[in-house]
Amino acid sequence: MLEHVVRAGAPVSLDEATQACGLPKPTVFRILGMLHEADLLQRDPLSKRYLVGPRMSRLAIDAMQHSVLRAQIRNVLQQLVDEVSESCNFTMFDGNEVLYVERVETTLPLRLHLDPGTRVPLHCTASGKLFLCHMSREQVRRLLGSGPLKRYTANTITDIDTLLRHLQQVRRSGIGTHDSELFDASVAVGVPVADPSGRVYAAVAMHAPAARMNIEQALRHVPALRRAATTIASILLPAQPAPASRAGRRVPA
Repeated sequence: MLEHVVRAGAPVSLDEATQACGLPKPTVFRILGMLHEADLLQRDPLSKRYLVGPRMSRLAIDAMQHSVLRAQIRNVLQQLVDEVSESCNFTMFDGNEVLYVERVETTLPLRLHLDPGTRVPLHCTASGKLFLCHMSREQVRRLLGSGPLKRYTANTITDIDTLLRHLQQVRRSGIGTHDSELFDASVAVGVPVADPSGRVYAAVAMHAPAARMNIEQALRHVPALRRAATTIASILLPAQPAPASRAGRRVPA
């Protein structure tokens, strides 16, 4: 039941959960109720649909931060930093923020140091925009409010309608950008990490000081970022072997 809700990509109704799990509806209702009481799922008060709860989110983040796979992710980021010569990070969406799960800093002297575990806003970061652009307009408004959004620099988008239009561009390009919107004199570009069905669950981003790189120059590194994102996706969700063919097998009488 948890796997179905987590992978659905949108709040799940009781009928949808019943159909997906193949159990009697009263049984599904009882299981969903227990998961809700345990904070593993939460229930939207308006639609009555179920979505991932705060305890489940914390469990997923804790599992990632303490997983042996994290060392492999760091190796991919290190190779990316060696290629682009700027700091790179692997992020996930957590609640209403972006969480830095792993980050490798450049060795160049001018840099913005951010440790793994750092949390940054959604509306003014490259990774955050990637997570927001795959939500409906209603979901974005519920998550961020009606505005004005918090201003961090002169470039921060604070109007929710302007942000929604910008998110349409991000979704079309598959590239999130930050142009001195959270931190002054800094740029960042990010690309999504997706599962085989196309569901975005993380992001890979590069961050650089504006004194060394402008946003147009940063965008030239998108192919390298996408290669790293593909490699990380293969580490976290390796391809499943195809089921054995049943052709030629004799059916017992």
